[in-house]
Amino acid sequence: MIDVNNLSFQYKGSKIDAIQNIDFHIEKGEIFGFLGPSGAGKTTTQKLLIGLLRNYNGQIKILGQERKEWKNDFFEKIGVAFEFPNMYLKLTAKENLSLVQSYYKNDDGDIESLLEKVGLLKDQNKRVSDFSKGMKMRLNFIRALLHDPDLLFLDEPTSGLDPVNAKIIKEMITNLKNKNKTIFLSTHDMNVAQQLCDRIALIDNGQIRVIDTPKNLMLAHGQPRVKIEYLENNTLKSTEFDLEKLGKNRDFLKIISSFDIKTMHSEEATLEDVFIKLTGRKL
Repeated sequence: MIDVNNLSFQYKGSKIDAIQNIDFHIEKGEIFGFLGPSGAGKTTTQKLLIGLLRNYNGQIKILGQERKEWKNDFFEKIGVAFEFPNMYLKLTAKENLSLVQSYYKNDDGDIESLLEKVGLLKDQNKRVSDFSKGMKMRLNFIRALLHDPDLLFLDEPTSGLDPVNAKIIKEMITNLKNKNKTIFLSTHDMNVAQQLCDRIALIDNGQIRVIDTPKNLMLAHGQPRVKIEYLENNTLKSTEFDLEKLGKNRDFLKIISSFDIKTMHSEEATLEDVFIKLTGRKL
């Protein structure tokens, strides 16, 4: 779906590249996470892929065709939800969606069904100027789905959402993947990336540091140990053991057979731990 090779880009007036010789590819039906702190190059890369920025060096192929060769029909195939939604504030939610839907050839999307999925059906006739940030984010998300695109660009899709509505959006993203949609997801939220993404790219200062699955990265950069917490004489104690030959470790076996176990988990790294290890700074 997307094939990027040796991509570089420099903003006018800048002396350094915002993006420096990056390479990645995204398969059909994949959720690909682009992770990094503010200013790392996430949004710049997304804008290059979408076509909002031009004059890049390198190659961007989307759906098998060089990005520079695409015409306006490109936008029939993609859906975009930016982090900061730009709505017609004097229009209602339904009027906003109806207007945007009219721009596309595929205008069969069920507006009321989409509003209902994100809990906005009861507010469909309310002006968007009266919406909270979270309501605007949910409206912004479903606006990208109106024309049933094959490729979605989502920028911080759960930003500003409470846990309940964030869960709804994440479930909708998973359902889109199950329908073989391809999703480019840029975020600095490691939990979102871990829960949703098939693979992730960690980007910092315009360079991709690593690309792999979240699980592989967490295992590769973690400690091969297990931490166990247990009650001994009504006192909570904890200890750690190497994973190697754990099933034959007498001390470990004694603890799990003799005491009330409260927690036990392996010591794999978090994605933020991985990022700090590779870049030397926090997200």
